[in-house]
Amino acid sequence: MKTFVDLKIEKFEEDGEVYFVATSDDVQWLVAQWDTLEETIEIAYDIAKDLLHEQQKDRKKSPLKRIPQIFSYSLMVEA
Repeated sequence: MKTFVDLKIEKFEEDGEVYFVATSDDVQWLVAQWDTLEETIEIAYDIAKDLLHEQQKDRKKSPLKRIPQIFSYSLMVEA
């Protein structure tokens, strides 16, 4: 089953080094970090997939949100 997961992505800079951290209110325990935005999103996807799979095994967890018919998606395009 496909589900809709909103990511919150924060950009950090320490000692001249930039990195991104992704978390989600939709998937408990999801935290992904890397030095590029694209890789952070890919890591977050893999973690969300694993965590949601485990949550589906335990139906007592909060219900997953199905993908709605219409929704917003922010697309980042390099111009």
